[in-house]
Amino acid sequence: MSTLYLLHKPYRMLSQFTDKQARATLADVITVPGVYAAGRLDYDSEGLLLLSDDGELIHRITHPRYKQPKTYWAQVEGEISDAALKALRQGVTLKDGPTQPAKARRILPPTIAPRQPVIDPKRHPSTSWLELTISEGRNRQVRRMTAHVGFPTLRLIRVAIGPWRLDGLAPGEWRKETLHAPQPAKTALNQRVAQQTKQRARPTTKRRKP
Repeated sequence: MSTLYLLHKPYRMLSQFTDKQARATLADVITVPGVYAAGRLDYDSEGLLLLSDDGELIHRITHPRYKQPKTYWAQVEGEISDAALKALRQGVTLKDGPTQPAKARRILPPTIAPRQPVIDPKRHPSTSWLELTISEGRNRQVRRMTAHVGFPTLRLIRVAIGPWRLDGLAPGEWRKETLHAPQPAKTALNQRVAQQTKQRARPTTKRRKP
């Protein structure tokens, strides 16, 4: 049994508990001892961050092998086009290589708390929202993807990681979930050893001579 904490990380907060520059950190909103963040969320991004004191659970959430999908709401500059959405779905080529195909769709402005400071409507008179789901975790990947197709991200909110969702959490709020963490899979070597041991333990029967 493991404990998982779902936190709505506010805008302009580090995904860590200390900072020498006195910026806002996780210690300002969650005081549970001995927990660590499963992955990170950029300083200027908002939304779901998972924390736990279970190292194996953190590994399963963050390791690329398990490919936990991450869903974001992105407010972008301009009205996102069908061609841009199609490119995101097919995958785009960034400086560090091609991305995997993403799920991308246009959405209405979500009902969320205003960001402080708010996006200046004079500088950005036209904006739109899209929902983007990726299974990779490159540095600032969503921002780079939307910029690549011509629609820079102005506001970015992570709303889901795998089966866990931000639902009902305001910025700075968190909730606790208790779950049974899956056991680590046996390696091929362990499986072979276990099979050999099982075979050696089987009783043998001698055939009677006719």
